[in-house]
Amino acid sequence: MIVLKNIVKTYHLGKTEVRAIRGVSISIEKGDFICMMGPSGSGKSTLLNIIGCLDRPDSGEVLIDSEHVVSMDRNSLADIRAHKIGFIFQMFNLIPVLNVYENIEFPLFIKKEKLSAGEKEKRIRHLIDVVGLAEFIKHRPDELSGGQRQRVAIARALVTHPSIILADEPTANLDSETAQSILEVMKRLNREEKVTFVFATHDPNISSFATSIHRLRDGLLVS
Repeated sequence: MIVLKNIVKTYHLGKTEVRAIRGVSISIEKGDFICMMGPSGSGKSTLLNIIGCLDRPDSGEVLIDSEHVVSMDRNSLADIRAHKIGFIFQMFNLIPVLNVYENIEFPLFIKKEKLSAGEKEKRIRHLIDVVGLAEFIKHRPDELSGGQRQRVAIARALVTHPSIILADEPTANLDSETAQSILEVMKRLNREEKVTFVFATHDPNISSFATSIHRLRDGLLVS
C-alpha cells in the first residue's frame, strides 16, 4: 500500500546542511498500525510529511497504492491528499469559530465530494458517536478539553473515508489517561474501518498498540 525506497531528504538552513533522512526504505500494508519512533531530529516527522505528499524527497521512490507520487504535479498530489490521506496533528488545528459538527464537516467542502445532505449528516454523526462526542456536537474548540479536541481531530481526519491516517505526535499534549483513551479510539477505528495508521511519536505507550515499530536515529532506520 505504501512503499518508501531509499528515501533521502536534506534541508538547507542558511549555510547549514541538515540530512533529515538518509536512505530509508519501509513497506506498510493496508490495515497496519505503524509507529515511527525516535528522538527529536531523528527524521520521523519528515518521513510522515513525505508519505503525506506534503514534501518531496531529494531522491528515492514513494508509492501509494502502486502510484509513483514523487513525480506528480501539485494538483495530482492535492488529489491524493484529498482522497486517500487524513492528518491528525499534535496541536489539533481545529477552526476556533466552528463547532464540533462543523469542524468535522469542513474537509468535505475541500474534497468537494458529491454527497446528499442526508448522507453527509449520517457520516458526520456516525463519527461523532464513534469518538464519543455526541453531547458536545454544538461546542466550539475552546469549550472542549484537550482530549475532546483530539477526538474531533480524529473524526475530521476520517470523514473523507481516507485509506491512510498520518498522526504526528497525537498524544504529546495529553495526560496519560486521556492519551490511552485516544489510542483505544484509533485502534478501534483501525480494526473496524480497516484504516492504515502511521504515527510519528516518541510516546512508548503507542508502541503497545502497534503492529510494527520502525526506530529512527539521525535520519537512519536503526531497527
